[in-house]
Amino acid sequence: MSSEPRVLRQWRFQPPPGATEILLIRHGESEPAVAGQSFALLDGQGDPALAPEGEAEAEQVCERLASEHVDAIYVSTLRRTAQTAAPLAQRLGIVPIADPDLREVFLGEWEGGGIFRERVNDRHPLAVRMFEEQRWDVVPGAEPADVFAARLHEAVERVAAAHPDQRVALFVHGGVIGEILHQATMSRPFAFVGADNASISHIVVTDERWILRRFNDTSHLRRYMTTGPEPLT
Repeated sequence: MSSEPRVLRQWRFQPPPGATEILLIRHGESEPAVAGQSFALLDGQGDPALAPEGEAEAEQVCERLASEHVDAIYVSTLRRTAQTAAPLAQRLGIVPIADPDLREVFLGEWEGGGIFRERVNDRHPLAVRMFEEQRWDVVPGAEPADVFAARLHEAVERVAAAHPDQRVALFVHGGVIGEILHQATMSRPFAFVGADNASISHIVVTDERWILRRFNDTSHLRRYMTTGPEPLT
C-alpha cells in the first residue's frame, strides 16, 4: 500500500455528458421611443430596430464570441435580436433560427410605443406595483405570468434537446433572460431582470436541471454606459 498522501485538487466545473451550454445574449440598444409615436408592430408587439449604439454593440458581441465555439444561433422573431446576431452569424457562417417562443413578454396596453419606458421612468403606480409584485401581468392585457414562463421553459428544453453536447447562442430580450434565470435558480421572479444591452449570460441545461454559470457579462463592451434601469425592450 502506498504511503503517499492523497492529493485532491479543487473540482472544476465541466458540463455533464449530453448537456447543452446556452449563451443568453440580450440584443443591443434599440432605437429610442418618441412620445406620441409608435414603433412598428409585429404580431402586436413593438418591433424597434437597433439604434446606432446597438449596432456597435452587436459588433462587439461578435468580436467576443467569434473565437469561441458556437454550434447554433437562435433569435426571436423581433428584429432587434436578429440584427444583434447578424455580425456573429456572418462571421461564423451560421444561419440563425428564428423561434417565436423566444420573443419578449407581451405588455398588453403598454405595447407599441414608449408607454412602458415612460411609465417606468415616471414611477406610474402600476409600474411600481409591477416591480413590487414582480409580475409583468400587472399591466392591463399583458401576457399571463404562467403563460410566459411555460413558453420559455418549452423553448429552452426544445433547444437543449436539439443540441446535446453543444453550445448555442440565443439572442433574446431582457424579460426573457430574467425569466429563464429565475427558472434556473428558483429565485424571486425579477431577481435577474435588468440584463444590460449586449450582455452575455450563460446556463447549462441537463436532464435534471438548469445550471447558472454567468450573468450580465459586459466585459466586451468598450463603450458601456447606462442611464438607469430598463428591464425590457
